[in-house]
Amino acid sequence: MKNCMTEIGTGTAAVKSVRIGEEDFRKLPFDDKRVYLDGVLPKERLALILGNPDGRKLARAMQPHEFYWLFKENGGPDAMDLLGLASPEQCVFILDMELWRGWSFSEDKAVEYLGYIMKGSEEHFLELLPHLDFNLLSLFLGRELVVAGGIGDINTDEERQTDWDHTFDDVFLIKFKHPEHAATIGSFLELICRLDNPLYASLMESVSGEVDIESEEECCHIKSGRLADLGFPPHDEALEIYSRINPATFTPGRNKELLQTVEAITLPKTFLTGKTFLERVIILTDSELFRMELNYLINTALVADEAHLADMEQMRSVVERVYGYVNIALEYLSEGDEAKGAEIITGEYLKRLFQLGFSLVLDLKYRADKLSDADYATGKALSGLKTARPRYYRGLDADGIDGYREFRELQDVRNMSDFLAERG
Repeated sequence: MKNCMTEIGTGTAAVKSVRIGEEDFRKLPFDDKRVYLDGVLPKERLALILGNPDGRKLARAMQPHEFYWLFKENGGPDAMDLLGLASPEQCVFILDMELWRGWSFSEDKAVEYLGYIMKGSEEHFLELLPHLDFNLLSLFLGRELVVAGGIGDINTDEERQTDWDHTFDDVFLIKFKHPEHAATIGSFLELICRLDNPLYASLMESVSGEVDIESEEECCHIKSGRLADLGFPPHDEALEIYSRINPATFTPGRNKELLQTVEAITLPKTFLTGKTFLERVIILTDSELFRMELNYLINTALVADEAHLADMEQMRSVVERVYGYVNIALEYLSEGDEAKGAEIITGEYLKRLFQLGFSLVLDLKYRADKLSDADYATGKALSGLKTARPRYYRGLDADGIDGYREFRELQDVRNMSDFLAERG
């Protein structure tokens, strides 16, 4: 990845990358602030944004998934302050990430994040409101409310005898299905009724009808479309990265063509793995289109493995796997020649390199599937290989830790191949 801590341009001069204080950061031009923020750890990045007059503009300059990573990496009150700076697109992305598990919508999470959003200013809420999916709001409120009444409606005897909890407009009668959510939902409805009464009336009319599982499926499809626009492919398409190819007959392409689809971003520092062969090659080939392609591959792997972006450890593991498989493929093809590696990565799609790296590791799994051993360490090593996404047993590392990690380099593949050969 591009190292944004090399230097920061300031007009005609250039300031070497050193850690600067908040006051010096304030004096930087806006574009230089963005560059500097890419090179600092999440906690410092958040503090600089929240303490800067350009904080709102800096926050909104981030891609929605980049903003979400920063939000999740920090947590706590400061993260809530960051949420108050978010653009509607960033807020909607956070809701798409947090409110769904596969095809299932979580009402509890929706109430939780609704509470977070309403802690911000009324102005911020009003800005977000037109961007919220009407169908999703109907689905959510339908699971939280019983609604009667309406414009021109005459209430039935049963409705008149029901002990209703509230009405915000003397038109619609409301009963909360979950009393523990009543305060948050009530505050939300009061704001909508006051700020956008036509929307409130439409929602109440919708909720008074029946909401079924098809509404949830429809909302999930709409959410998937939004994520696809941001570079997260559908699950069935994403799974193609785990297609096996034959390493013995693989020939790298020379003429890949990339189109700029979404803005490339710099991954959080916590996901960088160190001075691997891949990273040395990236220094030789770095470009906006390359980073876009790498971002898309990572997004694809996250979707394929159903890694939830709220789970930072799971996300980190998937990102490390992407770096590892591409690194293994490059080392395999270039035999340690960085210039050749740069040529390969310029001409061949990263998806195909990922598939090659995965296939080299998958061959180890096929060999391990035929073996068993009562010895503890051997059994652990074999168990790691036999999983759907083979893991490297850390007991074979120099530090001998009893656990697993992702395959990182071609030497890992060779070490495990030798290990299997001794037990075959």
